[in-house]
Amino acid sequence: MPNYTYKCTVCGYEFNKIQSFSSEPLEKCPKCNKKVIRIISGGTGVIFKGSGFYENDYKKKTNSTNRDLKSSGKKVATNSQIKKTKSKEKSINNSKKGE
Repeated sequence: MPNYTYKCTVCGYEFNKIQSFSSEPLEKCPKCNKKVIRIISGGTGVIFKGSGFYENDYKKKTNSTNRDLKSSGKKVATNSQIKKTKSKEKSINNSKKGE
């Protein structure tokens, strides 16, 4: 629900009131009982409550296969190791073709 700021036209007292959008605006000052006006403000920003609004809720999940292999003690090949292996396989296959 929005938080509205009111100001008394007579005594100048300013106060905030949380009201629903459908509520009627206040008309009387709580201090002097005279007329108040609702001040239009720039707002205070959005307040997020509950889970799902934090950076760690959106972090990338690690690949479960790599995580399982690492926890089991088995070695996981890096990208550079895979590239080296593929280039060795190509050179072996090319030399076999020449036989």
